[in-house]
This record gives sequence, structure tokens and C-alpha cells, in this order.
Amino acid sequence: MSNKRKNNWAGGIILISIGLLALLGQLVNWQLSPDFGVYLLSVLGALFLVWGIITRQAGPMIPGGILSGLGLGVVLVETMSWPQGMDEGGVFLLAFALGWVLITVLTAVFTSKTHWWPLIPGGIIAVVGLAVLFGGVFWQALNLLNLVWPLLLIILGITIIFNARRPKEKSLKA
Repeated sequence: MSNKRKNNWAGGIILISIGLLALLGQLVNWQLSPDFGVYLLSVLGALFLVWGIITRQAGPMIPGGILSGLGLGVVLVETMSWPQGMDEGGVFLLAFALGWVLITVLTAVFTSKTHWWPLIPGGIIAVVGLAVLFGGVFWQALNLLNLVWPLLLIILGITIIFNARRPKEKSLKA
């Protein structure tokens, strides 16, 4: 089977599965099975991840990673009991950050091009999650980053303007 046909089959099956889940969600009385709602994002994320892995395309892996991270966060917060004083919001954010990291890992393993950019939002979300979860040094680091990031944007902007004003070097043709 050609790659294009294989991709079409995988995509079609995944879309049908998502549609069936959405339809089931509207028809089923969730009071009979409330746990299914907790796992819905994880199931959707897994479907997109399988689609991306089968087709070896990064496109479906991106929503798959995001939905899987969100789903993991919901599952952890809703099904686990956490010690008194532990902020569940931090746990949720760390799980969400893992979903972003998953995009980079899966594209490195299953596609021809590794997508590194998801590590940026994943890293930011992880830092915020650590600050919410543990406070202390992490919260101080987050406050420091709050002061530093505008300065980094200013420096980047000045660099771009400076480089735009410099005359372009003409290439020499031999």
C-alpha cells in the first residue's frame, strides 16, 4: 500500500473514532459512567498520537501531545489523592508540560524532522508548574524570569533592527 493511501486510511479511521467518541459523549448519560469523561482527553490524544506514528507525520502528533498532556493532568488531579498543602494546579501544569515534550520525543523517533519548538512552551509551563507546586526557590526564579523576559525581547528587537540597517553583503560569483 502506498504511503498516501496508508496516510488516508489512518487519518480516516482516527477521524471516525473521534467522531464516534464525540457522538457517544452526547448520547450517553455521563452519570452512568463519570470516569469516561476524565479519560476523554487522554483517549483523543492517544488517537492523534497513533495517527502520527502510523503515518510518520508530525501534524497529528502536535494535537496528540497537547491533548495527552492535558488528559494526563486531568486524570492525575481527578483520580489521585494528594498530600495536604500540595497544589494540584502545579501537578496539572507539569503533566501538561510533559505533553509538549512528548511532541519533540515522538517527532525525533518517528519522523524525518525533529520538532524542537515544543520544548519552549513545555519548558515555560514546567517552570510555572514547579513554582506553583513547590514555591520557594522556584517561585523566586519565576519572579526573576518575569523581570528578565521583557529585557530579552528588547535586546532581540534591537538586534533585528541593527541587522536590518547593515548593508547586505553581495555574493561574489566566480
